[in-house]
Amino acid sequence: MDYLEGLLLGVQWSDTDFENRRHIGSLALYGVLVNLLLAMCYFTGILSAVLKDEFILKTIFFLIIFFACPFICFRYYRYPIWVKIPILAVQACKQVLLTLMLTSWILPKMTVSSGDIQQILIDYLNSTLEAHTERFQDTAGTFATVLGVITGGVYVVFVFIVAVFLALIVPGLLFCVVRMLQLAYDKVVAKFILADYIDH
Repeated sequence: MDYLEGLLLGVQWSDTDFENRRHIGSLALYGVLVNLLLAMCYFTGILSAVLKDEFILKTIFFLIIFFACPFICFRYYRYPIWVKIPILAVQACKQVLLTLMLTSWILPKMTVSSGDIQQILIDYLNSTLEAHTERFQDTAGTFATVLGVITGGVYVVFVFIVAVFLALIVPGLLFCVVRMLQLAYDKVVAKFILADYIDH
């Protein structure tokens, strides 16, 4: 419960030490979730209407909850459990909407047919190995092909690792940025609008 409160309410409205702990694993898991949703929709078309469409509508609902957050949460710990649960549910909906906004922004940009991906990857691998082989032709002679394959292979593996790392970490970074924006907004509202209603 403490974890959910810290995750969904943020440091301004929760008294957990969520913000003082590192959550690299949680952020990576969020990245995995986002990428699984993207892959599922891209390759199978499942939940396409939910994951791909209505970016503006999702954004509007997200902003409504975002701006309403301090007014919903500022008395959280005074409420009984049957009121706390709906508040947490609303905050969970905000995170779901953020995820759906991300998928709705990315999926329309994935215009390459899934059937063409294999050929594109093969062409990229061949062109990379060829470019690295040509680089060593003048200096390595008969070993140019071997050196080209080795260096080109290492380069391709490096690019793949970087791509996977970015795919996993970027959604988590976006999640953190939104949390910081929410915290900044919550603090402003707490100080200038709700100061007389918050227990100090």
